[in-house]
Amino acid sequence: MSAPASPPPATPPPLRGGLLALATLALGLGSFMNILDLTIANVSVPSIAGNLGVSFTQGTWVITSYAVAEAIMLPLTGWLALRFGAVHLFVSATLLFTLASMLCGLSPSFPVLLTARVMQGVVGASMIPLSQTLLTSAYPPQRRGLALGLWSMTTVLGPIIGPLSGGWLTENLSWHWIFLINLPTGILVAVLVATLFRGRETPRRKLPVDYVGLGLLIVGIGALQILLDKGNELDWFSSPLIVGLACASLVAMSFFVAWELTDDHPVVNLRLFGRRNFAVGVTCLMFGSIAFFGTVVVLPLWLQSYQGYTPLWAGKVIALGGVLPLILGPIIGANIHRVDARAVATFGFAVFAVVAFWSTRFTPDVDYWSLALTRLFMGIGISCFFLPLVTINLSGLAPTQIAAATGLQNFMRNLGSSFGTAIMTSLWDHQGIEQHARLAEFTTVYNPLTHDYLDQLQAAGLDLQQAQGQLDHTLTVQAYLLSTDAVMMISGLLMIGLIVLIWWAKPPFTVRATATD
Repeated sequence: MSAPASPPPATPPPLRGGLLALATLALGLGSFMNILDLTIANVSVPSIAGNLGVSFTQGTWVITSYAVAEAIMLPLTGWLALRFGAVHLFVSATLLFTLASMLCGLSPSFPVLLTARVMQGVVGASMIPLSQTLLTSAYPPQRRGLALGLWSMTTVLGPIIGPLSGGWLTENLSWHWIFLINLPTGILVAVLVATLFRGRETPRRKLPVDYVGLGLLIVGIGALQILLDKGNELDWFSSPLIVGLACASLVAMSFFVAWELTDDHPVVNLRLFGRRNFAVGVTCLMFGSIAFFGTVVVLPLWLQSYQGYTPLWAGKVIALGGVLPLILGPIIGANIHRVDARAVATFGFAVFAVVAFWSTRFTPDVDYWSLALTRLFMGIGISCFFLPLVTINLSGLAPTQIAAATGLQNFMRNLGSSFGTAIMTSLWDHQGIEQHARLAEFTTVYNPLTHDYLDQLQAAGLDLQQAQGQLDHTLTVQAYLLSTDAVMMISGLLMIGLIVLIWWAKPPFTVRATATD
């Protein structure tokens, strides 16, 4: 007679009171620290390159190496959590991420720094989705909206505070501190999570390693991420390297999808895309991230290049976008179960679009507060679409599917940020060149207005060559203002299009309470 099957492990009860507050703080800090490292180095690249004796182009690999490693590892979160347990994986990843941060800050040479950044991306990729997974498990079902609201603040504030804190640390201390500040935070997070989640480990399954799927994922995502990071610099498909990377990524990802959908133990659960709400939610999240990150990257680039802003002051403009999400995130999260998540997302898309259209009315002499106010009000839109999309993505999923779903969800968000950064900066640059050429057509020697302007400059004490140089500078400033307006307009239109797509999702938007698939 066969032995009766053992019952499934009981689901641990939700945390309460001070323990719940500490768990929320620890997991939020872990996620925030990881997301912060995606953007904190952006404004420090010139200092890093100069200090370590490499070119600016080589210095950008500090950003690319981290992004590539994290992009490859994010979809593996679900598989790794099943194999090692979500709590054990999060604590180990946090400690290793902290160690890698220390190695970055103490790097004596550029190759050592790159190696440490790759290590950061590899070990830290699972921290963001697992913080979301563990946070929802610590809250009772009726308050998981609040948990997601608190967690979503980290995804919004990280990219906004990153450039601001990176600029301040680089200007007042040194670039080393953009990595060393992770040490106390990482240790605190690991200790708190290990203590608070003792006895709350998720079920483990000894799954075979899908080496074929893993290899195809590394080649496909790695090639795609490098293509996106270096495309604008190498003039896209006029470069043999970019063409080769595109072909490699297309072939590898095509085989990857076919393999994962037929393999018995896939390293990435692509069948989640067969769920309507997940597919609609992550698609909106990816395109929403393109619009969001496009504006977050292009605006400070324009301010520093053509408006005379320092990295710190450009960061201050962007940072205003995080004020209202900080306030509204918990409020929306606590009430998301009372309203239709699609309606909240629609409101967020609409507000973002209206502010983006408002931003297209900037003039060359726009002042700081006019810029800052647009970012402040855009924060309403940002806080009102990130959380509902996360809620819709996870609706109808069993707890055992959450880790895989959050890994894929954050991968799509990262992919959107990479696409947004690459496409919008390329568009901004090419539009600036094109607009300059168009404006130059009207400033010929045959235009009396051109003569009047040059005469005014010469009357002010400039010689003819200096006056012509000033005229060209004026045209350049105006051209890149118009290209910035174009980026804002496209971002707004993209958000308007998502309003139609989001209503394809179907309620109810709740996570299943049972562990069965």
